[in-house]
Amino acid sequence: MDGLVRFSFYLFAGGSMAVIGAAVMYIIYAVGRLRVQRAQLTTPGGQSVPTSSLHAEEGPIGYARLGTMLTIFGWLSIGGAIAARWGAAGHFPLSNMYEYSMMFVFWACMFNLIFERMYKVRQLGAIVMTVAALMCLYIWSLPADMREVNPLIPALQANAIMPFHVGSFTLAYATFAVAFGAAILFLIKERTSVAWLPSAEMLDDVGFRAVTIGFPFFTLGLILGSVWAHDAWGVYWSWDPKETSALFTWLVYAVYLHTRTLRGWTGRRSAYVLLFGFAATIFTYYGNYFFGGLHAYGGV
Repeated sequence: MDGLVRFSFYLFAGGSMAVIGAAVMYIIYAVGRLRVQRAQLTTPGGQSVPTSSLHAEEGPIGYARLGTMLTIFGWLSIGGAIAARWGAAGHFPLSNMYEYSMMFVFWACMFNLIFERMYKVRQLGAIVMTVAALMCLYIWSLPADMREVNPLIPALQANAIMPFHVGSFTLAYATFAVAFGAAILFLIKERTSVAWLPSAEMLDDVGFRAVTIGFPFFTLGLILGSVWAHDAWGVYWSWDPKETSALFTWLVYAVYLHTRTLRGWTGRRSAYVLLFGFAATIFTYYGNYFFGGLHAYGGV
Protein backbone atom coordinates (compact mmCIF):
# COMPACT_ATOMS: atom_id res chain seq x y z
CA MET A 1 0.00 0.00 0.00
CA ASP A 2 1.40 3.38 -1.04
CA GLY A 3 2.44 5.70 1.79
CA LEU A 4 -0.23 8.33 1.06
CA VAL A 5 -2.88 5.65 0.68
CA ARG A 6 -1.85 4.15 4.03
CA PHE A 7 -1.92 7.60 5.64
CA SER A 8 -5.39 8.17 4.17
CA PHE A 9 -6.57 4.88 5.63
CA TYR A 10 -5.25 5.74 9.09
CA LEU A 11 -6.97 9.13 8.93
CA PHE A 12 -10.22 7.46 7.96
CA ALA A 13 -9.85 4.91 10.78
CA GLY A 14 -9.45 7.71 13.33
CA GLY A 15 -12.24 9.74 11.76
CA SER A 16 -14.66 6.83 11.70
CA MET A 17 -14.07 6.11 15.38
CA ALA A 18 -14.75 9.78 16.14
CA VAL A 19 -17.96 9.69 14.10
CA ILE A 20 -19.20 6.58 15.91
CA GLY A 21 -18.31 8.16 19.25
CA ALA A 22 -20.12 11.36 18.29
CA ALA A 23 -23.27 9.41 17.44
CA VAL A 24 -23.20 7.73 20.88
CA MET A 25 -22.72 11.07 22.67
CA TYR A 26 -25.56 12.74 20.75
CA ILE A 27 -27.89 9.80 21.45
CA ILE A 28 -27.18 9.93 25.19
CA TYR A 29 -27.93 13.64 25.19
CA ALA A 30 -31.07 13.39 23.03
CA VAL A 31 -32.60 10.48 24.95
CA GLY A 32 -32.31 12.36 28.24
CA ARG A 33 -32.19 10.87 31.68
CA LEU A 34 -34.57 9.74 34.37
CA ARG A 35 -34.51 11.15 37.89
CA VAL A 36 -36.33 9.81 40.90
CA GLN A 37 -38.37 12.52 42.59
CA ARG A 38 -39.29 11.92 46.19
CA ALA A 39 -42.08 13.65 48.05
CA GLN A 40 -44.15 13.38 51.21
CA LEU A 41 -47.91 12.93 51.03
CA THR A 42 -50.13 13.63 53.99
CA THR A 43 -53.03 11.23 54.50
CA PRO A 44 -56.44 12.39 55.75
CA GLY A 45 -55.44 11.01 59.13
CA GLY A 46 -52.47 13.34 59.29
CA GLN A 47 -49.79 10.73 58.63
CA SER A 48 -46.89 11.53 56.28
CA VAL A 49 -46.26 8.92 53.57
CA PRO A 50 -43.10 9.00 51.40
CA THR A 51 -43.66 8.62 47.63
CA SER A 52 -41.38 8.58 44.61
CA SER A 53 -41.86 9.06 40.88
CA LEU A 54 -39.71 9.00 37.74
CA HIS A 55 -39.14 12.31 35.96
CA ALA A 56 -37.59 12.57 32.49
CA GLU A 57 -35.33 15.51 31.72
CA GLU A 58 -32.73 16.69 29.22
CA GLY A 59 -29.48 14.74 29.07
CA PRO A 60 -26.24 16.30 30.34
CA ILE A 61 -25.11 19.04 27.96
CA GLY A 62 -21.53 17.81 28.30
CA TYR A 63 -22.35 14.78 26.16
CA ALA A 64 -23.69 17.04 23.40
CA ARG A 65 -20.58 19.23 23.50
CA LEU A 66 -18.38 16.15 23.32
CA GLY A 67 -20.47 14.93 20.38
CA THR A 68 -19.82 18.24 18.60
CA MET A 69 -16.08 18.02 19.27
CA LEU A 70 -15.93 14.45 17.99
CA THR A 71 -17.92 15.43 14.90
CA ILE A 72 -15.42 18.21 14.14
CA PHE A 73 -12.51 15.82 14.63
CA GLY A 74 -14.17 13.18 12.45
CA TRP A 75 -14.94 15.73 9.74
CA LEU A 76 -11.37 17.01 9.65
CA SER A 77 -9.87 13.52 9.74
CA ILE A 78 -12.03 12.18 6.94
CA GLY A 79 -11.41 15.37 4.95
CA GLY A 80 -7.68 14.70 5.37
CA ALA A 81 -8.19 11.09 4.30
CA ILE A 82 -9.92 12.26 1.11
CA ALA A 83 -7.15 14.79 0.39
CA ALA A 84 -4.38 12.22 0.93
CA ARG A 85 -6.12 9.73 -1.32
CA TRP A 86 -6.59 12.45 -3.94
CA GLY A 87 -2.86 13.12 -3.88
CA ALA A 88 -2.05 9.43 -4.20
CA ALA A 89 -4.53 8.78 -7.03
CA GLY A 90 -3.97 11.94 -9.04
CA HIS A 91 -7.72 12.34 -9.48
CA PHE A 92 -10.61 13.20 -7.19
CA PRO A 93 -11.33 10.01 -5.18
CA LEU A 94 -14.89 9.03 -6.13
CA SER A 95 -14.28 5.92 -8.23
CA ASN A 96 -15.64 3.19 -5.93
CA MET A 97 -17.94 2.67 -2.95
CA TYR A 98 -15.09 3.11 -0.45
CA GLU A 99 -14.33 6.60 -1.72
CA TYR A 100 -17.95 7.45 -2.48
CA SER A 101 -19.15 6.52 1.00
CA MET A 102 -16.25 8.30 2.68
CA MET A 103 -17.30 11.47 0.87
CA PHE A 104 -20.87 11.01 2.11
CA VAL A 105 -19.63 10.80 5.73
CA PHE A 106 -17.57 13.96 5.19
CA TRP A 107 -20.62 15.92 3.97
CA ALA A 108 -22.88 14.44 6.68
CA CYS A 109 -20.53 15.64 9.42
CA MET A 110 -20.28 19.08 7.83
CA PHE A 111 -24.01 19.60 7.43
CA ASN A 112 -24.70 18.31 10.92
CA LEU A 113 -22.33 20.99 12.25
CA ILE A 114 -23.85 23.69 10.02
CA PHE A 115 -27.45 23.00 11.04
CA GLU A 116 -26.47 22.54 14.67
CA ARG A 117 -24.92 26.01 14.65
CA MET A 118 -27.72 27.63 12.62
CA TYR A 119 -30.60 26.29 14.70
CA LYS A 120 -28.86 25.59 18.04
CA VAL A 121 -30.23 22.04 17.89
CA ARG A 122 -27.79 19.40 19.05
CA GLN A 123 -30.39 16.63 19.20
CA LEU A 124 -30.31 16.44 15.39
CA GLY A 125 -26.91 14.76 15.66
CA ALA A 126 -28.53 11.73 17.32
CA ILE A 127 -30.02 10.84 13.92
CA VAL A 128 -27.62 12.39 11.39
CA MET A 129 -24.45 11.15 13.06
CA THR A 130 -25.99 7.72 13.59
CA VAL A 131 -26.54 7.54 9.82
CA ALA A 132 -22.91 8.63 9.32
CA ALA A 133 -21.72 6.05 11.87
CA LEU A 134 -23.64 3.26 10.12
CA MET A 135 -22.05 4.37 6.85
CA CYS A 136 -18.62 4.11 8.49
CA LEU A 137 -19.41 0.57 9.57
CA TYR A 138 -20.50 -0.20 6.02
CA ILE A 139 -17.19 1.17 4.69
CA TRP A 140 -15.30 -1.13 7.05
CA SER A 141 -17.28 -4.08 5.65
CA LEU A 142 -16.15 -3.39 2.06
CA PRO A 143 -13.44 -5.58 0.47
CA ALA A 144 -9.96 -4.53 1.52
CA ASP A 145 -8.82 -4.14 -2.11
CA MET A 146 -11.09 -1.08 -2.44
CA ARG A 147 -8.71 0.75 -0.13
CA GLU A 148 -6.04 0.54 -2.81
CA VAL A 149 -5.77 3.17 -5.54
CA ASN A 150 -6.28 1.57 -8.94
CA PRO A 151 -6.23 3.09 -12.45
CA LEU A 152 -9.59 4.40 -13.60
CA ILE A 153 -11.53 2.32 -16.09
CA PRO A 154 -12.27 4.11 -19.40
CA ALA A 155 -15.86 5.04 -18.43
CA LEU A 156 -14.55 6.95 -15.38
CA GLN A 157 -11.87 8.94 -17.15
CA ALA A 158 -14.07 11.99 -17.86
CA ASN A 159 -12.20 13.87 -15.15
CA ALA A 160 -13.90 17.19 -15.85
CA ILE A 161 -17.35 15.74 -15.11
CA MET A 162 -16.83 12.90 -12.62
CA PRO A 163 -16.05 14.94 -9.47
CA PHE A 164 -19.06 17.19 -10.00
CA HIS A 165 -21.48 14.45 -11.07
CA VAL A 166 -20.68 12.02 -8.26
CA GLY A 167 -19.82 14.69 -5.70
CA SER A 168 -23.17 16.43 -6.23
CA PHE A 169 -24.99 13.24 -5.30
CA THR A 170 -22.97 12.62 -2.12
CA LEU A 171 -23.62 16.20 -0.99
CA ALA A 172 -27.34 15.88 -1.72
CA TYR A 173 -27.55 12.55 0.12
CA ALA A 174 -26.00 14.17 3.21
CA THR A 175 -28.56 16.98 3.24
CA PHE A 176 -31.34 14.43 2.80
CA ALA A 177 -29.97 12.66 5.89
CA VAL A 178 -30.35 15.94 7.80
CA ALA A 179 -33.94 16.27 6.54
CA PHE A 180 -34.56 12.65 7.59
CA GLY A 181 -33.25 13.39 11.08
CA ALA A 182 -35.46 16.46 11.36
CA ALA A 183 -38.51 14.44 10.25
CA ILE A 184 -37.81 11.72 12.86
CA LEU A 185 -37.45 14.26 15.65
CA PHE A 186 -40.55 16.11 14.45
CA LEU A 187 -42.69 12.97 14.72
CA ILE A 188 -41.25 12.17 18.15
CA LYS A 189 -41.91 15.72 19.35
CA GLU A 190 -45.45 15.70 17.98
CA ARG A 191 -46.38 12.37 19.53
CA THR A 192 -44.64 12.61 22.90
CA SER A 193 -44.18 16.36 23.55
CA VAL A 194 -40.68 15.74 24.93
CA ALA A 195 -39.88 19.05 26.58
CA TRP A 196 -36.17 19.24 25.71
CA LEU A 197 -36.54 18.57 22.00
CA PRO A 198 -36.68 21.61 19.67
CA SER A 199 -40.10 22.88 18.69
CA ALA A 200 -41.99 21.05 15.95
CA GLU A 201 -42.00 24.24 13.87
CA MET A 202 -38.21 24.50 14.02
CA LEU A 203 -37.74 20.85 13.06
CA ASP A 204 -40.16 21.26 10.18
CA ASP A 205 -38.11 24.22 8.96
CA VAL A 206 -34.82 22.31 9.33
CA GLY A 207 -36.14 19.57 7.06
CA PHE A 208 -37.28 22.08 4.46
CA ARG A 209 -34.00 24.04 4.48
CA ALA A 210 -31.96 20.86 4.14
CA VAL A 211 -33.93 19.74 1.09
CA THR A 212 -33.69 23.19 -0.53
CA ILE A 213 -29.88 22.84 -0.29
CA GLY A 214 -29.68 19.25 -1.47
CA PHE A 215 -32.29 19.20 -4.23
CA PRO A 216 -30.41 21.53 -6.64
CA PHE A 217 -27.26 19.44 -6.20
CA PHE A 218 -29.20 16.26 -6.83
CA THR A 219 -30.63 17.86 -9.98
CA LEU A 220 -27.13 18.89 -11.06
CA GLY A 221 -25.94 15.31 -10.55
CA LEU A 222 -28.69 13.99 -12.81
CA ILE A 223 -27.93 16.52 -15.55
CA LEU A 224 -24.17 15.94 -15.48
CA GLY A 225 -24.75 12.19 -15.39
CA SER A 226 -26.80 12.45 -18.56
CA VAL A 227 -24.02 14.41 -20.31
CA TRP A 228 -21.42 11.92 -19.11
CA ALA A 229 -23.56 8.98 -20.22
CA HIS A 230 -23.71 10.39 -23.75
CA ASP A 231 -19.91 10.72 -23.83
CA ALA A 232 -19.25 7.28 -22.34
CA TRP A 233 -22.10 5.15 -23.70
CA GLY A 234 -23.52 7.15 -26.60
CA VAL A 235 -26.96 7.83 -25.06
CA TYR A 236 -28.18 10.47 -22.63
CA TRP A 237 -30.50 8.10 -20.77
CA SER A 238 -30.59 4.31 -20.80
CA TRP A 239 -33.04 3.54 -17.95
CA ASP A 240 -30.24 1.86 -16.08
CA PRO A 241 -31.46 0.78 -12.57
CA LYS A 242 -29.27 3.42 -10.90
CA GLU A 243 -30.57 6.13 -13.23
CA THR A 244 -34.17 5.07 -12.76
CA SER A 245 -33.98 4.95 -8.97
CA ALA A 246 -32.22 8.33 -8.91
CA LEU A 247 -34.99 9.81 -11.06
CA PHE A 248 -37.61 8.35 -8.72
CA THR A 249 -35.82 9.86 -5.71
CA TRP A 250 -35.68 13.21 -7.49
CA LEU A 251 -39.44 13.03 -8.09
CA VAL A 252 -40.13 12.29 -4.41
CA TYR A 253 -38.25 15.38 -3.25
CA ALA A 254 -39.80 17.43 -6.07
CA VAL A 255 -43.21 16.39 -4.74
CA TYR A 256 -42.11 17.41 -1.24
CA LEU A 257 -41.07 20.88 -2.39
CA HIS A 258 -44.17 21.29 -4.55
CA THR A 259 -46.64 20.28 -1.86
CA ARG A 260 -44.91 22.40 0.77
CA THR A 261 -44.43 25.60 -1.21
CA LEU A 262 -47.56 25.54 -3.40
CA ARG A 263 -50.02 23.39 -1.46
CA GLY A 264 -49.07 24.48 2.03
CA TRP A 265 -48.17 21.04 3.32
CA THR A 266 -46.28 21.26 6.61
CA GLY A 267 -45.95 19.16 9.68
CA ARG A 268 -46.76 15.47 9.73
CA ARG A 269 -47.53 15.05 6.03
CA SER A 270 -44.25 16.66 5.01
CA ALA A 271 -42.38 14.57 7.58
CA TYR A 272 -43.78 11.36 6.10
CA VAL A 273 -42.70 12.46 2.61
CA LEU A 274 -39.18 13.08 3.95
CA LEU A 275 -39.08 9.59 5.47
CA PHE A 276 -40.18 8.09 2.17
CA GLY A 277 -37.67 10.24 0.31
CA PHE A 278 -34.79 9.01 2.45
CA ALA A 279 -35.91 5.42 1.96
CA ALA A 280 -35.74 6.08 -1.80
CA THR A 281 -32.30 7.63 -1.29
CA ILE A 282 -31.04 4.50 0.47
CA PHE A 283 -32.44 2.34 -2.33
CA THR A 284 -30.69 4.52 -4.92
CA TYR A 285 -27.45 4.28 -2.95
CA TYR A 286 -27.45 0.49 -2.65
CA GLY A 287 -29.85 -0.66 -5.38
CA ASN A 288 -27.06 -1.58 -7.78
CA TYR A 289 -26.14 -4.45 -5.45
CA PHE A 290 -29.44 -6.08 -6.32
CA PHE A 291 -30.04 -4.96 -9.90
CA GLY A 292 -26.56 -4.42 -11.35
CA GLY A 293 -26.51 -2.29 -14.49
CA LEU A 294 -24.06 0.12 -16.04
CA HIS A 295 -23.20 1.65 -12.65
CA ALA A 296 -22.00 -1.62 -11.14
CA TYR A 297 -18.26 -0.83 -11.41
CA GLY A 298 -16.43 -0.21 -8.14
CA GLY A 299 -19.57 -1.19 -6.23
CA VAL A 300 -21.09 2.18 -7.17
